[in-house]
Amino acid sequence: MTNRWKALALITLMTAPTGCATQTQTLAQKQNGAIQAALRRARSDLKCPSATATVLSSDFIQPAAQGPWMRGLERAEYTVSVVGCNQRTTYVVMCQVGTDMCFAAKSRRAVRAVATERRAGVR
Repeated sequence: MTNRWKALALITLMTAPTGCATQTQTLAQKQNGAIQAALRRARSDLKCPSATATVLSSDFIQPAAQGPWMRGLERAEYTVSVVGCNQRTTYVVMCQVGTDMCFAAKSRRAVRAVATERRAGVR
């Protein structure tokens, strides 16, 4: 019985670092797609074809629900700052793992700024 526990502990120790490396690799692989999604959205929103983007942060999002009979979607999340034509905005970009799809949404802060400008009558 003791040998079984030792074998299980050894397998657990060997596979634990692999999960972290895989997430890090996934974030690195998806980053360019996230930047491109943010740039496409920003160039339209800002009406600025010369806009440039910088990744501020990234995170690997685990599925909200998973179990033996179901598996949720793994996603890579990036916060991307875009600057161009004397304007700046921030997007949260979600990329689904296993596909080439990325979606850029305005960050909460950017949406608040637009809402405040609209209430103030600024266009």
